[in-house]
Amino acid sequence: MSAFGSLLTLLAVFGLTSSFAAGVTLPDARRVVLDNGTVLILNENHEVPLIGLEAIIRGGASADPGDRHGLASLLAQLLEKGAGQRSASEFAEAIASVGGELHAAADLESVSVSAEFMSKDAALMVELLRDMLRAPKLERGEFIKLRDRSINLIKAAKGGDPGDLMPAYANAFLFGKHPYGNPVGGSEASLQKMTHGDLLAYHSDMLGGDRLVIAVSGDFDTASLLDALTDAFGDWRAAKSALPEVAPPVPEAGRRVLLVDKPGATQSYFYIGNVGVDRNYSGRAELDLANTVFGGRFTSMLMTELRTKSGLSYSARSSLTRYANPGAIFITSFTETSTTVAALDVALGTLARLRDTGLDQTMIDSARNYVMGQFPPRLETASQLASMFALIESQGLDTRYIDSYGDKLAAATEASIAAVIDEVYPPTDALVFVVLGDADSIRDELAEYGPVTEMSISAPHFHP
Repeated sequence: MSAFGSLLTLLAVFGLTSSFAAGVTLPDARRVVLDNGTVLILNENHEVPLIGLEAIIRGGASADPGDRHGLASLLAQLLEKGAGQRSASEFAEAIASVGGELHAAADLESVSVSAEFMSKDAALMVELLRDMLRAPKLERGEFIKLRDRSINLIKAAKGGDPGDLMPAYANAFLFGKHPYGNPVGGSEASLQKMTHGDLLAYHSDMLGGDRLVIAVSGDFDTASLLDALTDAFGDWRAAKSALPEVAPPVPEAGRRVLLVDKPGATQSYFYIGNVGVDRNYSGRAELDLANTVFGGRFTSMLMTELRTKSGLSYSARSSLTRYANPGAIFITSFTETSTTVAALDVALGTLARLRDTGLDQTMIDSARNYVMGQFPPRLETASQLASMFALIESQGLDTRYIDSYGDKLAAATEASIAAVIDEVYPPTDALVFVVLGDADSIRDELAEYGPVTEMSISAPHFHP
């Protein structure tokens, strides 16, 4: 950690970060749009001899074909398994030999590559990135190996700790056929249908220079790196298929329940939620403060009620997923099978209390110090800065997303936070419930929360 980060941590301990964090802004960066549409963002900083890079290709799992969920995720994994003239082992050795890091991943809205290399290895970093995006091996044998591994991991989770699968069940039930309901990693059924030809077509159709953003921060010469990136990506062809139009999801107006039956389960995992807000929501600062108090830290309202006071759960939290369109706002926890209803009722009661009473000034001050203490250290390293620059560009935002955040946190009041809580947190009569547990033990009791849809955990898909 740098001296700057250490100072911020010390200030946070004493609750003195408010005015300090309010002045946190992104450093200057050069933005260049190449002729093919690729956007380059370069932030030169010679403080440490490292370079952080984030490449984002718009698309991701929301662009997976209807019955081939998991394609973007599998492609991301395969990008690391050999590219250009290097086999999978040679590609990995090229990275390891210079102490670099290079990883690909997929989420709902993008396929991304994160890299960190020593400054002296900048040319190698650009070469490897170029090869993995434009000329990946995508070998059939590696594809089959990773596809089968993904299927087996899903099966193992169902037989072991199925709570890891809750996001897939919950998103499928909340968003339905909307692209945000796609399981990012796929399902047993969708992965089994997937062919090597599907993967090759997806790479050709959905990846291209017209939807690429590359952000780089760290110790480099801007002119030299700009030339290298332009040579590597300036002539990359456009993606062959248009990105699908993604409309805002429709919030649930009433209540409905999904029961995922795992016979003999001794615990019930549960999710309570609805559609929330998008990444550019105007009340973001107030929402972050409210969620910190409600379920975003260890001393939250949900943890106090479900763990400390009642002993019904070891952990409980509230979360938000925010995309170009509204994602989800939800509560997650788990409890013994016999206390499923009791835990659900405590969670609902805590949500009702948040909406009815809001936050008092003591809560707000505590949350503000917590958030402001956490915020600046997330923008310390070259990799963190590159990631933020790429995110802002790919989401159509600007630097005010960061530059004004501290001031907005400082300006939040009881009234402005109460208005956001009322707008964003769903009332208790407009919720989606997903419960994963022993259906025979809890089926009848769950009916009090709304119409119940039931599916078996052995079903090879996540959509009921």
